[in-house]
Amino acid sequence: MSVLVKPNRNGRGWQVDVRVRLPDGSRYRDRRRITASKSAAQRWGEDRERHVLRFGLPTPKKEVPTLEEFAPRFMDGHAHANRQKPSGIAAKDVLLRIHILPLLGRKRLDAITNEDVQRLKKAMEKKAVKTVNNALTVLSVLLKKAVEWDVIDRMPCTIRLLKTARPSPGFHDFDEYERLLEAARAIDCETQLIVLLGGDAGLRCGEMIALEWRDVDLAKRQLCVERSDWNGQVTVPKGGRLRYVPLTLRLSGVFREHRHLRGARVLCSADGTPFTRQQIQYRIKRAAKRAGVREGVHLLRHTFCSHLAMQGAPTRAVQELAGHSELAMTQRYMHLSPAALDAAIAVLDRRGNSGATAGAPETTAKNG
Repeated sequence: MSVLVKPNRNGRGWQVDVRVRLPDGSRYRDRRRITASKSAAQRWGEDRERHVLRFGLPTPKKEVPTLEEFAPRFMDGHAHANRQKPSGIAAKDVLLRIHILPLLGRKRLDAITNEDVQRLKKAMEKKAVKTVNNALTVLSVLLKKAVEWDVIDRMPCTIRLLKTARPSPGFHDFDEYERLLEAARAIDCETQLIVLLGGDAGLRCGEMIALEWRDVDLAKRQLCVERSDWNGQVTVPKGGRLRYVPLTLRLSGVFREHRHLRGARVLCSADGTPFTRQQIQYRIKRAAKRAGVREGVHLLRHTFCSHLAMQGAPTRAVQELAGHSELAMTQRYMHLSPAALDAAIAVLDRRGNSGATAGAPETTAKNG
């Protein structure tokens, strides 16, 4: 055992070299630069020597990986292990590769600061607010998983999403929707069916692609939505549960007209190959151009929800038919409901009537 103190090469402070032979025969060495007096450096070395002899070797510091090193572990252990939807996994991968890793990939997880988060926001200033918030959410979840898996001790930074006002979803009004449907009918039966699946049943694009004939019950006039297709990968619908949608009369009629034996999928090519997302988008774009309305497959789903609300359908019914997992999603459409607005104004009418009665002056008849 020895403690050797000698001047640093730069002439400032002292270098303390502590050497200890442990009871098991192993050796321990600790060298430090101390910027203090020689006597203080000597005392530090002797204290260190006594501490090692009494308590044993110090616990080695946890080696913290960089963000770039931890990202594959995060994707495998979180996104893939929890069987998230393929589209969600792909979105996380893109956000990491394109936006997060180029800027912060070389930083250790415990060294990511609040300023780094602000730098990420600045680097993405030309992107949509939703894209920026998606990237911030991925970074936040990644760091929380690192804490949960004991890779780091605590969250190294605070991540605040950008504030944004949720706009009302766009939709086709009644006349526009009828024009779009007429244009789709003029193209072919498949295009007409796609428009009706979106506008009369509220299906998402992936749900249209994955729809099979066994999901269509023409006797009960009912549609079962229990799967979604994303680039050939079939999963459960968004929200994680199936739903049943009653068929409108015209959707039921087009199903009968479109009935085929080319394959299990309702929407497929002449050789039985299922339609792709691009094929459906192209057909909607073609019909929308002919009808002189805005294009978009998801716009049909917004139209479905908006028309239900405008016709006075209850909020809970709209939520169930659309398959919204949260009521907040449905409430975006309910400002269109005349029933809800009329009921609200009726409250004021009742207040006015009761107020007139309550506020009427009391008259007392006086005799003589």
